[in-house]
Amino acid sequence: MDIYLDNSATTRTYDEVTEYMTYIMKDVYGNPSSMHMVGVNAERVVREAAGTIAEHMKVDPGEILFTSGGTESDNLALIGTALANKRTGKHLITTKVEHPAVLETMKYLEGQGFSVTYLDVAKDGRVSPGAIADALTDDTILVSVMHVNNEIGAVNNIEELAGIVKGRNPDIVFHTDAVQSFGKFRIYPKRSGIDLVSVSGHKIHGPKGTGVLYVRDGVRIRPIIYGGGQQKGMRSGTENVPGIGGIGLATKLVYEDLDAGPDRLYGLKQYFIEGLQNIPDVRINGIPDDGTDPVTAIRMSAPHIVSASFEDVRAEVLLHALEAKGISVSAGSACSTNKPAPSATLQAIGLDRKLLESTLRFSFSYETSREELEYTLNVLSDEVPKLRRFKRR
Repeated sequence: MDIYLDNSATTRTYDEVTEYMTYIMKDVYGNPSSMHMVGVNAERVVREAAGTIAEHMKVDPGEILFTSGGTESDNLALIGTALANKRTGKHLITTKVEHPAVLETMKYLEGQGFSVTYLDVAKDGRVSPGAIADALTDDTILVSVMHVNNEIGAVNNIEELAGIVKGRNPDIVFHTDAVQSFGKFRIYPKRSGIDLVSVSGHKIHGPKGTGVLYVRDGVRIRPIIYGGGQQKGMRSGTENVPGIGGIGLATKLVYEDLDAGPDRLYGLKQYFIEGLQNIPDVRINGIPDDGTDPVTAIRMSAPHIVSASFEDVRAEVLLHALEAKGISVSAGSACSTNKPAPSATLQAIGLDRKLLESTLRFSFSYETSREELEYTLNVLSDEVPKLRRFKRR
């Protein structure tokens, strides 16, 4: 049995998306900047994809910018905004649990003369509205807070946070990395006061190497890629037409299931967490433990991510034990799996040192079944005690 529970790292591309992209590569191969009909047909694919994504975000298609993925979207959002607004101020705000695409970019901007405030988070991984309010200064030009944490599934109330920022100064740009939330939550940036939203195609059953940056009309942002002036000069380079068509169709397909899909995922998550809690000395991360009803607490986190720490078991060892049984999971974020440093997110939530290297991430998709989770729980119930006995000898 092959069970894939690493959907926060990447998802299987939908068959319909693969077929559509193949059709584009074979039959709609023109350059969308060309004036002949072969180019016009390619440009139509780009326009239709922008329209689909814009429709589901309730924004204008002209505010949709196609990129190579979430990392480029984050880089463009942060660097582009900082450079375009540096005469207004040089203070930036983010959190300590952001994706490396944000944290590393912020470090780069510090080297360019900007100052960055890295906010602490609560034990459940969320940043408090008060922390945002206290960090704002007259010099602040940009605030970047992720919607859903990619490692532990903590969900920030970005509408509330954006409201606090805009209440202080409407000109401060608010960006959110929505790579893990797009397709799981409805995101309406215009209604919420959010200026920039980063999205990745391969997290929603679309192709790798595709992404979107929503840029609210009127926001000042400077390009970081220069050339032929494609996409209104904001992102030069011949558009990846098959990829853009793919992310457009993937968006359409995931949003068709957005009413029932997340509820089903929450049911799977609750079942899986209850099963994990039957194994001694297992801690669940990213869920409020302040006395909130367990079912309610689970629904305060993302529906598709479960972070679990297994005391006295090294994550890498358990990961390979699961792999030997046909189960694929992740030790933290796939973006940092091969790095020896402990997870910054797990450190930021105050996880006990002995658990930092004992944490696995299980992440579901709309294709995940209860039977797969039942099998995984049975394997864990068998393997975890074995590995603990081996370590304690």
